[in-house]
Amino acid sequence: MENLIALVNNIQRACTALGDHGEESALPTLWDSLPVIAVVGGQSSGKSSVLESIVGKDFLPRGSGIVTRRPLVLQLHKIEEGREYAEFMHLPKKKFTDFAQVRKEIEDETDRETGRSKQISSVPIHLSIFSPNVVNLTLVDLPGLTKVAVEGQPESIVADIENMVRAYIEKPNSIILAISPANQDLATSDAIKISREVDPKGERTFGVLTKIDLMDKGTDAVDILEGRSYKLQFPWIGVVNRSQADINKNVDMIAARRREREYFANSPEYKHLTSRMGSEHLAKMLSKHLEQVIKSRIPGIQSLISKTITELEMELSRLGKPIAADTGGKLYSIMEICRAFDSIYKEHLDGVRPGGEKIHNVFDNQLPAALKRLQFDKHLSMDNVRKIVTEADGYQPHLIAPEQGYRRLIESSLITIRGPAESSVDAVHSILKDLVHKAMGETLELKQYPTLRTEVGNAAVESLERMREESKKATLKLVDMECSYLTVDFFRKLPQDIEKGGNPTHSIFDRYNDSYLRRVGSTVLAYVNMVAASLRNSIPKSIVHCQVREAKRSLLDHFFTDLGKREGRQLGKMLDEDPAIMERRTAIAKRLELYRSAQTEIDTVAWAK
Repeated sequence: MENLIALVNNIQRACTALGDHGEESALPTLWDSLPVIAVVGGQSSGKSSVLESIVGKDFLPRGSGIVTRRPLVLQLHKIEEGREYAEFMHLPKKKFTDFAQVRKEIEDETDRETGRSKQISSVPIHLSIFSPNVVNLTLVDLPGLTKVAVEGQPESIVADIENMVRAYIEKPNSIILAISPANQDLATSDAIKISREVDPKGERTFGVLTKIDLMDKGTDAVDILEGRSYKLQFPWIGVVNRSQADINKNVDMIAARRREREYFANSPEYKHLTSRMGSEHLAKMLSKHLEQVIKSRIPGIQSLISKTITELEMELSRLGKPIAADTGGKLYSIMEICRAFDSIYKEHLDGVRPGGEKIHNVFDNQLPAALKRLQFDKHLSMDNVRKIVTEADGYQPHLIAPEQGYRRLIESSLITIRGPAESSVDAVHSILKDLVHKAMGETLELKQYPTLRTEVGNAAVESLERMREESKKATLKLVDMECSYLTVDFFRKLPQDIEKGGNPTHSIFDRYNDSYLRRVGSTVLAYVNMVAASLRNSIPKSIVHCQVREAKRSLLDHFFTDLGKREGRQLGKMLDEDPAIMERRTAIAKRLELYRSAQTEIDTVAWAK
């Protein structure tokens, strides 16, 4: 059972070392889940004397006003024999055998944290005392509750102390040791008042009554000690501390304990309560109760630790690795992040992730719709055909077939396909660019480094611009090639019978009549539609080859070439991680270390059993 208190002691020390003081923060806290005995009392309630009596040593600062200005985690370790000594966690290699020096170090360490301004701090001091005259026990001595600020303290000090005390004792794992003086009305006790607020049923409050020997003659504290005045779940315990005269005379603690036992044994009012009175009984009872509470809470603490370790590991993984120090490491980190981005980008194009299907929509819907909107039949109206054929003939009307007219009609129709072709290139470019931004958002590593994110994004967009220009040239060339050379076989296969108007014996003037021109227009329309159908298939091939395929193959090639020319300082600027993320990663790593340490401690105790 003693191992359980030692276990919590070790975890508490690790908490303080790694910055977990149980305060509200964005990090999970282990401190709040640990059972702890919080010592609460007003100024001059005898709180310090009770603690010194439990320890058997003078070691706490004394004086007027607020003396305790930081929580003191007091860990008592029973040893079988040897000289008593103390150790501070902030001075791990130094043993104090002179307890006057322990008092001075508490004062000095308080001033190091708060300065000499009489301010308070929630960062605890850890003090371990090893002695054959103590029981295994851990207590947290909190600043004494006060009603007024003394000179040199801010007016908020009263509320600040109350808030600190409340933060400790309102936690369900906190055991409250409420110190009240017997020579004052219990109804005005600061300790009882604040304990009642957070523990109204008294289920985790131990009441300690001090200064019983200083009560007015004719009065006693029997009603309180027997639980009639104010009932708690646990019996009240009375103690008799050393008087100020005893303290001034340096009366030995062992002698003071003996006098305390004699006082209760020889007092008619308290003789029947002797077995459960005094500081020695208080220490043993608290030690036993703390062991029981720890034992009951261990399974829950184990579960909490395992769950939190998993959550912290996941967040640490999400935050990414810290920045490498050397140039090679920085370059490698950048390349790895770029490869991760490039891989996600390809997944979008290949259908593993959504977005790539929009490119097919351009080819399957947008391009055909754009070609249809060209309305070649209107361009080849009777009037337009007559105008173009006549203009093409010039001063010499055609003899057999209006070849120049055909060529001009076909070219003027096909040239309009450049618009839909160019629009298709731009539409695919826009989709590819949107996928760059989408892939960047899904590349967790890029979120760490805003500058690298910007540079990768700019480099990718610049590559897509180059690919767009190449694609535009290649795609428009397809249209231009169709304009430059007509498919002769198409015209050779045209029927030349009289009904179709192909008889070359018609007069020149007959060849300008509506029937003849209609035949020219319909022939040109058939040819243009044939070419448009062909381009509908070849334009997507050109775009995919020049843009989509190249984006998959060489999106960041230029960027990689440029990276190889940069110096370590320039690479470092690219890895300018957000300071908030760096701080968060450091904090998470520390907290993860704490939880893993606690898990090891608990596992060690479990195996020892």
